[in-house]
Amino acid sequence: MQEPLTPDELRKRIGREVRLEGWVHDVRALGGITFVLLRNPRGVVQLAVPKKAVKPEVYAAVSGLHQEDVISCLGEVKESKAARMGFEVVPSSVEVIAKSAAPLPLDPRGVTPAALDTRLQWRSLELRRPETAAVFAVENALVQGFEEYLQGAGFVRAFTPSIIGGVSEGGSEVFKVDFYGKDAYLRQDPQLHRQLTIAGGFDRIYDLGTNWRAELSHTPRHLSEHRTIAPEIAFIGDERDTMRVEEMMIIHGVEKAMKRCADQLALLKLELDLPKAPFPELSFPEVYATLEKLERNLPRGQDIDDPSLRALAAEVKKETGSDFFFLNRFPSAVKPFYVMRVDDEPEYARSVDLVYKGLELSSGGQREHRHDKIVSQIREKGYSSEGLEWFTEPFRYGVPPHGGFSFGIERFTASLLGIENVREAVLFPRDPERLQP
Repeated sequence: MQEPLTPDELRKRIGREVRLEGWVHDVRALGGITFVLLRNPRGVVQLAVPKKAVKPEVYAAVSGLHQEDVISCLGEVKESKAARMGFEVVPSSVEVIAKSAAPLPLDPRGVTPAALDTRLQWRSLELRRPETAAVFAVENALVQGFEEYLQGAGFVRAFTPSIIGGVSEGGSEVFKVDFYGKDAYLRQDPQLHRQLTIAGGFDRIYDLGTNWRAELSHTPRHLSEHRTIAPEIAFIGDERDTMRVEEMMIIHGVEKAMKRCADQLALLKLELDLPKAPFPELSFPEVYATLEKLERNLPRGQDIDDPSLRALAAEVKKETGSDFFFLNRFPSAVKPFYVMRVDDEPEYARSVDLVYKGLELSSGGQREHRHDKIVSQIREKGYSSEGLEWFTEPFRYGVPPHGGFSFGIERFTASLLGIENVREAVLFPRDPERLQP
């Protein structure tokens, strides 16, 4: 088994013997010396193989290498001013573990460009690109930072069902599955079961998992399957308490990525800025007046459209310098039955979206915890109150004020890294046209 050494750690081992395993990133023969770039998840290291200074069998093995062959080598780390990293490894033995077929359908070096569809079709080869792997290293660090903050703040991770017996959002954009002869659905969001967990006496939980939407959407920001992190908090004063949790979760996630993924961010030619709390907040109905000043007309009671969202984001950036802002108090007519309305302004709901660079990252706010109000809103929305009794009945037995949000992990990763298509921030994306690999 190889030593899990990064290039920085190898630099500290000059004069010592190490074992390395990985993929042949490239091979270059220059006169009597062959250079092999060996790649593994920790980076790319140069092997220098002088014909006159190594065993004949070592040189023969290296001479037969091709791109993406998998090898194991034992060798000495030697200082080299000519090498890009200031050192190289001179192998004393080379073992070919697996040969790669040629020609390659995709070049993991990125030397030969490929269209997105091709890169997704040959995703395993595309993931070998250091730049592509860097995206997922950053995504991993973000999630680790999110969880560290939540766990440190007293949240418990909850595993809620992915298969549900009814449509929770009221729409038709769900995937139906056969559940032992009964109709069931893949969840759009773990919303209702998070609330039932709060009803069960937990005060701080979060769900980290997969959601599905059967939208026939082909935009660069939509997926049929996506991952979210979704906290729920009891005993809140109002929806702004959920905002404070969300912004701190994001700050911890970004800070973790900046510290842990400096090499990957450098590879992607990116410098991240640590967000500052509190994030700006815009609320309805004042949003209508703001949009009018921006020469955008949004009819009262209507959900906000993407061009208006981008216009607001540009205005917030100009006025505050922040790429983030909360959009609060949406018209209640466009929100689900479980959202709490403002008691003295029932036209508006305690519903919050987080927007980053003009893109919605999360939806949340304060939930309705009063049984009579929930049942009334269910009927008003045109749903069967009997069909939702599995959800509403626990609210007859004392449920505290609570709220939360569902935050899109891949959408944020893509936006943070300046990736135009969210599919590139998903290992194996699912959309209306893609079910394999």
